[in-house]
Amino acid sequence: MQRENLGSRLGFILISAGCAIGIGNVWKFPYLCGQSGGGLFVLVYLFFLIVLGLPAMTMEFALGRAAKKSPVKMFQELEPKGSKWHLHGYVCMIGNYLLMMYYTTVAGWMLQYFFRTAMGSFDNLSSEQVAEAFSAGLANPALQVGGMAAVVFLGFFVNSQGLQNGLEKVTKVMMIALIVIMMVLAVNSIFLPGAGKGLEFYLKPSLERASEIGIFQVIVNAMNQAFFTLSIGIGSMAIFGSYIDKDQALMGESIYIIVLDTFVAICSGLIIFPACFAYNVQPDAGPSLIFITLPNIFNNMKLGRLWGSLFFVFMTFASFSTVLAVFENIMAMCMDQFGWSRKKSGYLNMIIMFILSLPCALGFNVLSGLQPLGEGSSILDLEDLIVSNYILPIGAFIFVLFCTMRYGWGWDNFVKEANEGEGPKVQSWMRPYVTYVLPLIVILVFILGVI
Repeated sequence: MQRENLGSRLGFILISAGCAIGIGNVWKFPYLCGQSGGGLFVLVYLFFLIVLGLPAMTMEFALGRAAKKSPVKMFQELEPKGSKWHLHGYVCMIGNYLLMMYYTTVAGWMLQYFFRTAMGSFDNLSSEQVAEAFSAGLANPALQVGGMAAVVFLGFFVNSQGLQNGLEKVTKVMMIALIVIMMVLAVNSIFLPGAGKGLEFYLKPSLERASEIGIFQVIVNAMNQAFFTLSIGIGSMAIFGSYIDKDQALMGESIYIIVLDTFVAICSGLIIFPACFAYNVQPDAGPSLIFITLPNIFNNMKLGRLWGSLFFVFMTFASFSTVLAVFENIMAMCMDQFGWSRKKSGYLNMIIMFILSLPCALGFNVLSGLQPLGEGSSILDLEDLIVSNYILPIGAFIFVLFCTMRYGWGWDNFVKEANEGEGPKVQSWMRPYVTYVLPLIVILVFILGVI
């Protein structure tokens, strides 16, 4: 069976960026930034994206392109004979399933909020009533399962249509629309009366604000966010490396993707913080910022229903681009592992994923008695903890060791593959940093996550 390839370089960049751009950028980044005092957090975040994200992403792409296989078979193709690196391929497979077991529910929330905002469900509600509407939605099992099911079925249906005709075609349209909508929303927010204070909070670093929170805490928050936003460690980038030719050097491609990912995160802050300050709303509202704080702001805004609907279209596209990318990884791993056709892999995984995602969707209602991490926690919290705090950092650590150790794939093989083609290349002076310092940073992320 001939391996499919992506139709264009733009398709590769937008799909890879779509995988990185998700709820982490447009939901978690703004509320963490708000809780971490604004400007300084943004600077530290950008620093760690370059020193942590760039080399790790280049490695994933290089492994995928060299092996021309999905992560579950990639290590088998490249590892020295008799070694056990390939076991991480199965961890990658489990990690992708686990990530989607809760991500599909949250993507379903975005979809629900788009329809509810467009239909005017939040019009004229007090702030208490908006908060109650969110809680009532979580408590409704039919609504939660319905939103999750829509995401699962639509995602696998798109991907089963083919790599170029399904995933690439839909992602291109969605990502370009996402960028346009986001820029319109950001411009609207910036020109709100009183938005200047929000821009200052967001873009002007303040040691005073950071000291109140704790400078170490701000650095840790920014480092964690920079690491997790790119989903490095479960092969979700490697799969797209396996679909491209050798015309472009891979560090240059990684730079484009990180720039796009950062642009979306920064823009989401430009949408949210000026609006918060314009309407005297606390910017450190935490996870409820999107679902409770923002609908209140849109209620008070001129043409609020239009801006609110556009915002939740943007949120839906951001989350759905990640869903499509990770579903592609899951399907490719099943195609490699079991010899299934694309359509068979799509439709079987549709059923499997729906069943696996049920505990999370029901975790806020039918299964709300299950509080695995203590009082007030949910099944979503447990699944997120396993993926974000254990599988991703350990996985990234293994990828880095595999690409730098002579007992793995090795530095020379990695550089030869990464540097093939035109564009910025991995330099020899980077070797000590990537070999010795980068693994220590990843271990630090893991230890802090566990603590």
